[in-house]
Amino acid sequence: MSVVTIVLQDAPYGNEKVWNALRLSQALISVGSKVRIFLYGDSVAAAKKGQNPPKGYYNVAEMLSALIEKGVEVKSCLTCTSARGLTQEDFIEGALVGKTIDLARWVHEGEKVMVF
Repeated sequence: MSVVTIVLQDAPYGNEKVWNALRLSQALISVGSKVRIFLYGDSVAAAKKGQNPPKGYYNVAEMLSALIEKGVEVKSCLTCTSARGLTQEDFIEGALVGKTIDLARWVHEGEKVMVF
């Protein structure tokens, strides 16, 4: 099984990088890959509970939740999370506050890394 680590850096809304990365994650799962997602910088807001985007607009927290239900590991950078005033309690179920060392392990153990 292929293991793909996806690193997100941009805010969940404002451009489509996070949305496209999550769509790609879904496609990778469908072809049998294992996916891990690490949130850096403004992308930590992608895992925030209670998002309410305009009607008809995608909801990245719901997309992340669906991926987590399919076995995707999601971790956010502790420093980036704290800098934005967020804590573990602010995140959707299954998204964990982690550390850069977690990402380093994923990169070391994995086969592919993609950065959005």
